[in-house]
Amino acid sequence: MAASSQKDFWEPVYHAVLANGFLYDPGAGGSIFKVNKSNGTAVTRIVPAQFLNPDGSLDAHTYTVSPLTADNAGNIYYNVLKLHDNGGFYQNDAIDSWLVKVSPTNAISLVSYTGLNPAAPNSGDLCAGTFSTADLPFPPSPTAVPPNVVCGLQRVALNVAPAIAADGTIYSVTRAHLPFVEGARHGFLVAIKPNLTLKWAASLRGPDAPGPFPASYLNGGYFHDGCNDGTPASAGSMLPLNGATDGSGNSLGGCRSGARAGVDPATNRYGGGRVLDDESSTPTVAPDGSVFFGAYSRYNYAQGHLMRFSSAGAFLNSYSFGWDATVAIYPHSGTYSVVIKDNHYGEVGSYCNVDAFCPTDRNATNPAFPEEYFVTQLSPNLTVEWKYKNANTLSCTRNPDGSITCVSDHPFGFEWCVNAAAVDANGVVYANSEDGNLFAINQGGTLKKKIFQQLALGAAYTPASIGSDGKIYSQNAGHLFAVGN
Repeated sequence: MAASSQKDFWEPVYHAVLANGFLYDPGAGGSIFKVNKSNGTAVTRIVPAQFLNPDGSLDAHTYTVSPLTADNAGNIYYNVLKLHDNGGFYQNDAIDSWLVKVSPTNAISLVSYTGLNPAAPNSGDLCAGTFSTADLPFPPSPTAVPPNVVCGLQRVALNVAPAIAADGTIYSVTRAHLPFVEGARHGFLVAIKPNLTLKWAASLRGPDAPGPFPASYLNGGYFHDGCNDGTPASAGSMLPLNGATDGSGNSLGGCRSGARAGVDPATNRYGGGRVLDDESSTPTVAPDGSVFFGAYSRYNYAQGHLMRFSSAGAFLNSYSFGWDATVAIYPHSGTYSVVIKDNHYGEVGSYCNVDAFCPTDRNATNPAFPEEYFVTQLSPNLTVEWKYKNANTLSCTRNPDGSITCVSDHPFGFEWCVNAAAVDANGVVYANSEDGNLFAINQGGTLKKKIFQQLALGAAYTPASIGSDGKIYSQNAGHLFAVGN
């Protein structure tokens, strides 16, 4: 699916979909396969004519870059990206990207993301960048503004499955292509009508504040949980106090002394969501029409933020974890809850990758926010309802004879490697962890049961799923597991 021939990074997502009595599977060249699900044979290969070479062959630089999604009428949706035929992934600007819609009768319609959103920067426009590592600790001064960079094409993000609301609205995510870091900061959540015209677009970066530059830039953004000067304005900050050092004068990972409360240290602006191409976050539509998206942010130990938007595109609120996560929705009692993995990563600096300024020992330098790993359930307004902490320290292996060998080598636990948890009708949450276990967690955050699968290892961010037969399906170490109740 991904641009692996142009040395793209890790792309974890490859999802088919069942619809209309068939299996639809991603293919090369912007195509999908319609497959007989009984015997696995291809019924037909579906590819828009625009993606083919003049001789009718597939274009080697056009890629299906998303999982497939089906709506309740059997229409299939997926995203496609076209790159230049030379250089690495970010060496040249992207050519175009599209949302493709395939009807149950194989009729194809599509819309280009290029120009779809008039609020997005154009390919040659300048976008706000970030400070240089030579300026650490960030920000260089309370009024510093980073240099601008060329944005690149506003194109679809990799790995984002189109999400379909009950009214047929299609949600997707875009970002500026160039360069990797700064382009990721200029993304949008886009709402597209069933006829493939734009309904609205909401900036994930957040709007600039009213008034003249630079105040309009410095006060723009959504999140106020960055630099920590000890005032109530930065009460949500995970960072150590600005300029804080240990007894030997070593930085504890806070912003430069005097930095304004709450700003993202790399931009000196209030924080916003970033769209990385190696994440697997997909928008999720809640019963009240709210749209949730897990975006990246670096300054809170790379935990990201879960962002919530209204059905009209207004930013509502956020939670301080969202990286590489697609939420699960648990409807109950006339309302709903939001379930998300909640990893407080260790071995990563607070907001940069230079140990002298952002030490990687989070437990020693910031014990108020230590390394630990949770599954968390939130209210619609993103307040915590309960947390379940994985405190297991054992790395285990299932041997060929079925026995299990373990060693205690993870003193702070294991991260949840699940992209999206599954929730059954009783509210039991199912999630797989990098410790190799599939967990069943009761409402209230107590362990119901766990089962060891194959191996503790750094794992692909695959979801847990519940079949119509009630079985739980998960992946571990290249194996698919089906677990009965």
